[in-house]
Amino acid sequence: MKPIAALLPLLVLAAGPLLASCKNSGPEMDFERMVNQAHFEYYEETPFFEDRRVMREPPPGTVPRDRLLGPPDVMNGTADGKFVEAIPIPLSRPMLDEGQGRFQVFCAPCHGAAGDGVSVVANNMELRKPPSLVAAPVLDYPVGRIYQAIAQGYGLMPTYGSTLGVEERWSVVAYVRALQLRTNGVAVDTLPEPVRVRMQKELR
Repeated sequence: MKPIAALLPLLVLAAGPLLASCKNSGPEMDFERMVNQAHFEYYEETPFFEDRRVMREPPPGTVPRDRLLGPPDVMNGTADGKFVEAIPIPLSRPMLDEGQGRFQVFCAPCHGAAGDGVSVVANNMELRKPPSLVAAPVLDYPVGRIYQAIAQGYGLMPTYGSTLGVEERWSVVAYVRALQLRTNGVAVDTLPEPVRVRMQKELR
């Protein structure tokens, strides 16, 4: 390997034309020319297109490359134009634990840790109080409607579609359902048979 000192003359020869070109460009050289070039602002008119609109519609059939695709019941909480009644992804204890964590971060500050609408933030909201999630009418909402409120926002509540992923949203919905059951109880005859049999044995 040649010493660096031996390569310096070659480097100078190679850089010479570049330095000369910079020197000949003059003081008027504009390194911001890409920023300062002529362009249209939003909603301006242009004679370039027949409809004179600068903002163009996407080509038919295209979708944003960051849009998630999947079954409507999972992605949107709807099926056949109606809100789904049951959570469309498998439930598990880790999923419920994740839902609890996300709920405490994103939902509890307004809706309360118990989902009853009691919180410091709620006490200071004068325009409209956050509703209880464990009482009517939310108690009677299908899970798809709760999911869509999380994904798209509702009223004063912002959207969490860009903050929580699809499975995270469903995990929050599952935890809200768990809070509702804890607060209001559940009819014994609606429990799955293995759970019902176990409960009856333990109560004897």
